[in-house]
Amino acid sequence: MTLAYRATGSFAEGLDPRVKLLFQTAFAFAAFAHTTPRGLAMLSALVAAVFFWAGTPPFWVIREFRYVFPFLLGGPLFATLTLGPPWIVPGKIVAPALASYRVCLVLCVSAAYVRTTPVRESRAAIQWLVPGRAGQFLGMGVAFVFRFFPVLQSDLRAIREAMKSRLGEKRALTERMEIIGSAGLTRAFSRADTFSLALRARCFAWNPTLPLLSVSRSDVPIFCLVCVLFGWSFV
Repeated sequence: MTLAYRATGSFAEGLDPRVKLLFQTAFAFAAFAHTTPRGLAMLSALVAAVFFWAGTPPFWVIREFRYVFPFLLGGPLFATLTLGPPWIVPGKIVAPALASYRVCLVLCVSAAYVRTTPVRESRAAIQWLVPGRAGQFLGMGVAFVFRFFPVLQSDLRAIREAMKSRLGEKRALTERMEIIGSAGLTRAFSRADTFSLALRARCFAWNPTLPLLSVSRSDVPIFCLVCVLFGWSFV
């Protein structure tokens, strides 16, 4: 599985993508406005509800962002170090740890959005929010990233599995990183050339026919929740 849209019939799939984008924005505002353990605990409960509404397993999100979590964990640990005695100050870990956890919550909500929203709907929502050629450019960029990123993930996974089958894990860590990095870049450039050729072959248009967006009754509770999050952010 990769970080891409998966039709599961969840409640979040039927929501308007504009409402879901607005919810992400409100959640990010609330996460950066309330950095106390109590505030983050309340947001964690909301993330659990988001996972339930989106049919998104938490372990799937952890696996997809497993390369990001070491940096989020390393930041607080690095903050405890000092240049002189006592060398380690445990009390300094609290604020960076809360900040890293806040970023994790925002990533979880973003992953739920990607899993429950087709690429064409995301592009239509962005072009509705940002009119004109700028919106078309942003929508096109988001659509390309959403379609291209899972392919790159699959390529890197295939490279790692191929190296593992050839006992590549017995090599030194730096050598493995060099092999995966160089092979991944080569595959990425090859994919980009193929992608460009496919766009030209299909007469890529700046303003294609996108799906019609409409707000339904299911979006009303989420919109009310968005208002609550925005209000809570500025209290």
